[in-house]
Amino acid sequence: MKIVVTGGAGFIGGNFIHYYLSAHPEDQVICIDKLTYAGNLSTLASVMDNPNFRFVRMDICDRDNVFALFEEERPDAVINFAAESHVDRSIDNPGIFLQTNIIGTATLMDACRAFGNVRYHQVSTDEVYGDLPLDRPDLLFTENTPIHTSSPYSSSKAGADLLVQAYHRTYGLPVTISRCSNNYGPYHFPEKLIPLMIVNCLYDKPLPVYGEGLNVRDWLYVEDHCKAIDLIVRKGRIGEVYNVGGHNEMRNIDIVKLIIRELGKSEDLITYVTDRKGHDLRYAIDPTKIHEELGWLPETCFEEGIKKTIKWYLENRSWWEEIINGEYQNYYEKMYNNR
Repeated sequence: MKIVVTGGAGFIGGNFIHYYLSAHPEDQVICIDKLTYAGNLSTLASVMDNPNFRFVRMDICDRDNVFALFEEERPDAVINFAAESHVDRSIDNPGIFLQTNIIGTATLMDACRAFGNVRYHQVSTDEVYGDLPLDRPDLLFTENTPIHTSSPYSSSKAGADLLVQAYHRTYGLPVTISRCSNNYGPYHFPEKLIPLMIVNCLYDKPLPVYGEGLNVRDWLYVEDHCKAIDLIVRKGRIGEVYNVGGHNEMRNIDIVKLIIRELGKSEDLITYVTDRKGHDLRYAIDPTKIHEELGWLPETCFEEGIKKTIKWYLENRSWWEEIINGEYQNYYEKMYNNR
């Protein structure tokens, strides 16, 4: 099988490519990535010489180039990870989120329609459901939970999801959608909670925590998410939405304190800051559907996963130090100047 993976130089997309090439060495992977601030080609350094892997620097909104690539490669499936995904950035500048997350999705699906009704999978987020109250632990997001977004980011992802469903109903495009809880693991851009806290701890810098840190998230180790997507693409029912979550809810402040303990630092580093506008209180996924239909269950408990994640950041300082120093943006030129 030949697949196109968009956003493959990002966190989840990059992990998916590593996982997929290992799990399916006979398949071909074409990675499309615009290499925005969150796209880091060094994430893919170890697979760049794999004969079954090709990297193409491209904006998924660039219709002419996307169509030309599809005409050249004739892929069997497209998995769309490409997205602007940081809530704070979406509050500051919503426009780029609408462009990438909605127009980019439409462009990819138009290409799928034009070149053989290519199988399409949309990687979405549990944030499209809004949030749940902190005092109702019995409530969980199911695939039938109404969409109720809180930020420009989640609104743009919800808009893309609705568009995917419309392309299936209107044009018969073979699609699936996955909505996952918060991921953590290797190659996570250090503006996000867990890598930010790890890196700041290592530098003994303040650890900024929104409000009182009582917001709850359901955490899933990124490789478990990759395995779920692979299953959905290969065995999922066309036209369906699958929730992917770890049944692993934790308060932000407890995550921060756990990282502090693992790194032997002081809780005095914690600095409480003004809460985010419209900050969702709690996310919690019910993954019953993907378990019953496809047999998927998370394999990595949080205690194990967070230790593996911290270990990875300790052993791969050059990866995140390049990001902090801004040097990673030059990686594309460094990589290809020698080719």
